[in-house]
Amino acid sequence: MSDSITAAVQGGIPVASALDEETARAEVYGLLAALYYAPPAPELMAQLRVAATEAPAAGGFLEEPWREVVAAARDLSDIAVLDEYDALFGGIGKPEVYLFGSHYLSGFLNEKPLAQLRTDLAALGLARDDAMRETEDHVACICEVMRYLIAGDDVEVANLTRQHEFFSAHVQPWVPALCEALAAHPKARFYRALAGFTQAFVSVEAQGFDMLQ
Repeated sequence: MSDSITAAVQGGIPVASALDEETARAEVYGLLAALYYAPPAPELMAQLRVAATEAPAAGGFLEEPWREVVAAARDLSDIAVLDEYDALFGGIGKPEVYLFGSHYLSGFLNEKPLAQLRTDLAALGLARDDAMRETEDHVACICEVMRYLIAGDDVEVANLTRQHEFFSAHVQPWVPALCEALAAHPKARFYRALAGFTQAFVSVEAQGFDMLQ
């Protein structure tokens, strides 16, 4: 993959580290999944507030977006971030910002993009856990699949070819639009910063996959 990824991770938090790049990529996807699936737990917020903000190589593409995430975590209380999550993504009825791919790809929830995603997941031998309250096209679920395709033990599934296929079909087409919606929303503070980091990370991933072709 691209050497533009200059942040590795430890305990779910990107830090200057000697961890290999594939581990770093998997852990970033895992962190994004956790932050988008639910309001961050106090323990995760505490980790974010003390996270390193300097990449191993000065001027790394992800360094500034990550610094903004850490700064937002330090500026806001746990309750403020929880309230922001609920204001943006929760509530009864239509949320302020949708976290589901079908919305961005078709304009509606539970449409053909979700059906195609389920077909592609089945081909990978993956299925939704009954305990999961969201549909498979939730951005957190998409990030978890990418994490598995990078870090999983089954090399028939967890390999660069499968990563590229899934990323091209189910990440690149709509996650940037979600990031733009968050960046423009007046209620977003922590999640505006997270959207900036997410968009930068997706861009780095896209560049890395392009280099493989």
